[in-house]
Amino acid sequence: MQPSDDALDEALASPERVPAHSTRLGGKELGPQVQSWKVERAYATDLPEAMRAFSGSASAQLELQLGGAAGVNAPRLYSAWADRTTGDVVRPGQSVVHTAGAGSRTLPAFRGTVRSRSAASGSDTVTVQALDGAERLRGPASLPRPYHGYYWGYPVATATWCVDELLRQGGIHTCPPPRAPEADKLDEAPFTVLYASLHGGFNSTYGQPEVLPHPATYDWIRDGAPFEIALMPKAAGLTASWMPRSRFVLPGKTFQVECWANTALARGNTVELTALFDRSGGAYGSIKASFDTSTGVVAISSGTKDGTSTTVTWGFPKLQSLKGNWHLGMTVQTASSGGTVYPTVQPRLTSPDGSYHRGGVYTFSAPASAQPRAELFRIDLTTDMAVECLQVTDRVWADSESYTREAWEQQGEWAKGAVLDTPELPLYDIPKVSGSQWDAITEIARASMSTAEFDEQGIFRWRGPGRFAKVPADPDLTVTTSRDIASLTVTEEIDACRNYCEQPYQDWTGIRSATGDPVDDTAVRELKPNVPVDVKYALAEEENDIGPLLVVDDSAPSEGHRVRFGTAATGGSSVKGTVTVSCWREGPLYVVRFTNRGTSSVWTVTKDGKPSVRIVPQKRTADPKQRRWAWLSPSSQQFYGKQQYVAPASDWVQTQAASSTLSQAMLNAGRYPVPVLGEVDVLHDPRIQLGDVVRVVDSAGAELDTLAWVVGLRITHTAGAAPQQVLTLRGTAYNGAPADAGLTPDGPVDPLYGKQRTYLSVTAGYATLEALTTSAVSYRTLLETTGAAA
Repeated sequence: MQPSDDALDEALASPERVPAHSTRLGGKELGPQVQSWKVERAYATDLPEAMRAFSGSASAQLELQLGGAAGVNAPRLYSAWADRTTGDVVRPGQSVVHTAGAGSRTLPAFRGTVRSRSAASGSDTVTVQALDGAERLRGPASLPRPYHGYYWGYPVATATWCVDELLRQGGIHTCPPPRAPEADKLDEAPFTVLYASLHGGFNSTYGQPEVLPHPATYDWIRDGAPFEIALMPKAAGLTASWMPRSRFVLPGKTFQVECWANTALARGNTVELTALFDRSGGAYGSIKASFDTSTGVVAISSGTKDGTSTTVTWGFPKLQSLKGNWHLGMTVQTASSGGTVYPTVQPRLTSPDGSYHRGGVYTFSAPASAQPRAELFRIDLTTDMAVECLQVTDRVWADSESYTREAWEQQGEWAKGAVLDTPELPLYDIPKVSGSQWDAITEIARASMSTAEFDEQGIFRWRGPGRFAKVPADPDLTVTTSRDIASLTVTEEIDACRNYCEQPYQDWTGIRSATGDPVDDTAVRELKPNVPVDVKYALAEEENDIGPLLVVDDSAPSEGHRVRFGTAATGGSSVKGTVTVSCWREGPLYVVRFTNRGTSSVWTVTKDGKPSVRIVPQKRTADPKQRRWAWLSPSSQQFYGKQQYVAPASDWVQTQAASSTLSQAMLNAGRYPVPVLGEVDVLHDPRIQLGDVVRVVDSAGAELDTLAWVVGLRITHTAGAAPQQVLTLRGTAYNGAPADAGLTPDGPVDPLYGKQRTYLSVTAGYATLEALTTSAVSYRTLLETTGAAA
């Protein structure tokens, strides 16, 4: 139910309702010109209608009929050929906000964009059709597909994570978005090299997971998450790692590592963010920030991984005293004119009460803290508490003072536009998607028995298979035939009964990652200073995404996924920490960008003068086996016979546990046919939403008093009349198991079949033909009467 107030409640309870509405197009109020309007919402699914509450997507549509104004007819004002000064208010893509109610109060009824307009010549009417937020998700669907899930044999994401990612592609966010997702042509602007929302998966929008923890060591939680969903360790010291999509270099410009954490949900006291750098000879540098809530101390160290380093600390008393959702991060400046840099670091924090904390700038000077030439290798997160929204940004600001609080907190850059349910369906491999983002979300909803919809305020809501699992105790609203209901039809059908439910699933047991056929470059490429060079390579359809090439040198050669840079086209000396290597996927193409940050040209060349770029794709060792899991109800089959539902095989169901959960949920929904209350014509109530629980009291017809879910609604209104609201409801429970009291149902086969008289039995009763003729018995009676002569 939408929230109301006393004034609206009083207007709705009044014997004479006065309808009210407001309609804005392009931000301009056109309500007085609306001749009629209609809003429709319903779940779209392939399931029987009586079961459709459990699965599918719902996209609301609004239809308006607009009249003219100031003596000018509507087609002249709003048709496709109207003057832009008036016509653009209803152009396709224009914003639409519609509210409806009674008296002086209205509630949101629709928010979306115009899809079409139609002007009838010779009339004063222009028909406008609009679609809700689903229209924002018409871009091509694409999901990152790393190989690390089956490489480790651990889930890399969930179906919920994939929905969140598809929403983000359409500009609908559930937490702070990537700061700089697009790579500029000159490779100079800020650039997001890693973004992991942690909304039900380690898979990342940008970058790739590298080291996954065992699924028994963590949970995905909603309650207490800083924004939407958080990674919650089951014990202190949970660690996960990611590789960036860009191996930016040291010395370089600047970068930032940050995350959000709820310090009140903790198994320990610390969160650590570590950036590892690949140096010459197989050594690794480390710059790490540690946030300790037990002491309020933030420590940043610079040095060598598993070796010597130097640490500097800052004290933030509020970090110790105030528990809640903290924004934690460090900024690092690494500009240097030489081959070694002493990083300049600074912690930044935003507390749960909104206060901003910035530590003093500190530049390391001890020899152990020096960072020689290297490329970013990996980002590690070690956490004792709930964490969300990890990201790393290169070139985030020019200097410390110019980097403002507003920029740090991304103020005014985003608004939360979606609410997600608890993550479901763990995924070892991300299925391929096609069509639009809305198409992909609809596919996931159907496969996972979830619902997807935009509400009246334009907020996307994703609800998992547990949404309708429990019979509600209390209704959101009561409607009665004595006041609210004009008509209703109650339908019970055998198609709503599903007492044998089977869910196919993919079995990934024993499947691991293997290298595909290497792709070697065909040319030695010159990389001039500060001139990005993009090179594209074709990958096979069955190959997964791969990260940026590893930069090797002569002291640590490698035959894997790598590139060597030389000082001469014939080979020369190897070069480290000079060329930034980035990568991304464009359909079937793997794109590599080389940006030389040095002052002289280098070449992609091996020591002996051959092209040094080697792409090593990754693919799975085998395809998963298709298995099935089923639940059945013998008691239901006793009354209704065997009614099966075999869900379509789906790449989204990849574990036996998920298959069991889905098939059990389907059985619970259809064990007995639940009645559908269709075409329930009620007084318009703007508070009613899809998924609400309505108590229906029919004292005029069936003496019905039951709870039902709203699975469809249609509201129509014509100027001068009262709005009409028609609901489609699904009962929350069935009317008990059949009793068949006093009934002896006939069997499916005529009991007389096979018991007809034989020739011998006829002759025994009628010795002669004359005797048979005299009896005047009919032929049917003769055959079907098994006893004495009729």
